[in-house]
Formats: sequence, structure tokens, C-alpha cells
Amino acid sequence: MTDHIVTRYDNELRELAVRITQMGGLCEMALTEANAAIKKQDSESALKIIDDDVRIDDLERETEELAIQMIARRQPMANDLREIVSAVKIASDLERIGDLAKNIAKRVVALQDQSQPARIIRGLDHISEIALHQLTDVLDAYTRRDSGKALDVWHRDSDLDAVYTSIFRELLTYMMEDPRNITLCTHLLFAAKNIERIGDHATNIAETIYYVATGETLTAERPKSDESSLATVPAEADD
Repeated sequence: MTDHIVTRYDNELRELAVRITQMGGLCEMALTEANAAIKKQDSESALKIIDDDVRIDDLERETEELAIQMIARRQPMANDLREIVSAVKIASDLERIGDLAKNIAKRVVALQDQSQPARIIRGLDHISEIALHQLTDVLDAYTRRDSGKALDVWHRDSDLDAVYTSIFRELLTYMMEDPRNITLCTHLLFAAKNIERIGDHATNIAETIYYVATGETLTAERPKSDESSLATVPAEADD
């Protein structure tokens, strides 16, 4: 390739990385604001999170379109192809994270003016902080192409699962003690599950980054500590 073409190609690769960084920043903000909305029972902020999700969706589409154009025009191979395809995968995981933050915000709206158990809210705050740290660290790993940091995020997924299992069991106890708590606790349970799934997507991103940085796929079984499957709860689809 000529110097001009190489420069344009490098610029396109940087533009892909910029889109991922922008998506990541919006996802961090959405999760932070969703957590604050739960604690403050702030339905107005929750509605804003729901409306702002379209910005994340738009960036995912732009990332996919740019990647397709690059593959069609440049016919990349080896490391470059891995970089482009991985950007599409990461964008997809970030879009799911945006959807999950939006789903949490919907629970805040549904729970408007309802008294919520302080201990559960503290638990949701704790699990949100863990998920946010996972997301922040994995985005930093992407920027640095740091396989070690990505692997650290991958290993930490079990910590988030353990907190989710604790919240799950406590909410079941509330529901069994008083059937009038079922509606409230179901909303809170779905909020907790959405946060746990955000951690799963951060772990997906960590696996992708490890592949980009090393060219190797993580083949070990992902560390999990989610025992909630021992009791059946319906899954909630991403919006």
C-alpha cells in the first residue's frame, strides 16, 4: 500500500477505537446513573437513561458500518482483521450493557414511590460498584491492549456472581415472609440480574481483548459463583 493509503487505513483503525471508547464512556455513565437512580428513587433520572440509550445504539451501528467498509475496501489480514472483527464484538457487548442499564432504569420507574428495603438497596449499590469497576478496567485494558488486565477482569467475574447470589437469596426470603413483597422484590431481583449480566458482558469483552492482544483464545472454563440457578426465575430479554 502507498503511504497515503496506509495513513487512511491507520486513521480508520483509530476511528474504530474512538467509537468503542465513546460507547464505553456512555455505558459507564448509564450504569452509574442507574445505580444513583435506584438509591434516590429518582424516576426522572431513570427516564433520561432510557432516552439516552439511543446514543449507544447509534454508535454500535456506526462501528459495524465502518468495520464492514474497512473489510470490503482493505481486505485486512492477520492482526488487522482480528482488530476489526474484535471491535464489532466489543461494540455488540457494549450495546447490550447499555440495554441492561436501561432495563435497570425501567425498574426504577416501576418502583416509583414504593418503600424499598435499605439492606437490599445497599446490596444493589455494592454489586453496581463491582460491575462498574469491571467495566472501567476492561475499557482501560482495551485502550492499552493489556492482556493481563483483561485476564484480571475475567477472573473477577465470580466476585460479582457471589454478591448477586446473596441478593437473590435475600429477596426470596422477603417474598416468602410476606407475599405482599413479591411485586417489589421481583423488580429488584430483575435489577440485580441486569447488573450481574453487565458483569458477564464485561467478561466477554475481556476475552475479546485477550484474543486481540495475544492471538490466543481463553479456553479455560469461566469462573462463576452464581448459584441462583438452583431456583428458577424467568429471564428478562434485552430491549
